[in-house]
Amino acid sequence: MAFVPLPLERVTPPLSATTFNAVARARAALASLDSSAKRLPNPALLRRSSLSREAQSTSALEGTYAPLQEVLAADEDEDQSDEELREVLNYLRAAEHAFAWVGEGRPLTLGLLIELQARLVRGTTAETVSSGRVRDIQVVIGARRGARVQDARFIPRPPGPELEAQVRDWLDWVGADHGNEIDPVVAAAMGHYQFETLHPFNDGNGRIGRLFIVLQLLHEGVLTEPTLTVSPWFEARRADYFDRLLGVSSAGNWNDWVRFFADGLTASAVETAAQLEDLLSVQADLKDRVKAAGLRADTAMSLVDFALARPIFTVRQVERRLGVTYARANGLVAQLVEAGVLAPHDEARYNRTFSAPDVLAVLLR
Repeated sequence: MAFVPLPLERVTPPLSATTFNAVARARAALASLDSSAKRLPNPALLRRSSLSREAQSTSALEGTYAPLQEVLAADEDEDQSDEELREVLNYLRAAEHAFAWVGEGRPLTLGLLIELQARLVRGTTAETVSSGRVRDIQVVIGARRGARVQDARFIPRPPGPELEAQVRDWLDWVGADHGNEIDPVVAAAMGHYQFETLHPFNDGNGRIGRLFIVLQLLHEGVLTEPTLTVSPWFEARRADYFDRLLGVSSAGNWNDWVRFFADGLTASAVETAAQLEDLLSVQADLKDRVKAAGLRADTAMSLVDFALARPIFTVRQVERRLGVTYARANGLVAQLVEAGVLAPHDEARYNRTFSAPDVLAVLLR
């Protein structure tokens, strides 16, 4: 089917009582998550771990799979020979750039949008001369290789000035203050649907669209910290996710889509909050072990914090992060291994790599 643009400023989704209840549950879960994040002494410390999980899941939804352990072990500052891992790390960089942008109070602009897409595909086979700009070719969704365009499951708007104008309209809408007219959860559901149906880029639309769910909630003040991970829930329900999106285009079924979306935010917020609490508990326990071992508090505690954000790491990374000599970093890691805080990590595959097993147990469950 072909895409028919929806003027979001004139859309009022007909929501049932069941859907309104789902939206209310989502708002409550998001508020609880944000309350937990605000209590963290250093919210950014736990952001990388949750963002790594989001990066891995959102990429898997698009058919790019890299095991979470490999994502956690990868160094963003180094070139990656594995293209799938490179794509996942590109998402990490793009998301951090987007969070910093919104954190500075800057508006959601076309410049930000195309920069995110360019960062996402950089150095991969998806990078083309059209990267970093609104697409100039027709794309289709759900078509077999070599099949006719008209046989595709979904056909977004053709390229051209009208597509770029609609992308700008979408950005204006998601960046607007809807006041009491539209609940932020409903607005995020509407915004996500519209972006995915516009499909403004040759590649990366799904990942950028799911990233914008969090950006929109940050922009509207529903979240103050970008700790929410949404893609694991949607990845586990891939067929339903695409079916609900298509249901809006084919039958105007906003009700089922908004309810599905709200249920996803609720489950994701509850799971993310539980993971944050568990990581904080692990952090406290590891620091107690450091104290019991009689180690110097300053650098040893800093290494615990580092391992919380990057639970698989090399001594060189510790050297750079803590600003100590390699010999000091190596000795400090050895002391924390002896104290039962760290452990050697699969040395057959990784060169002088260590991990925080208790942190990994939370992230990989």
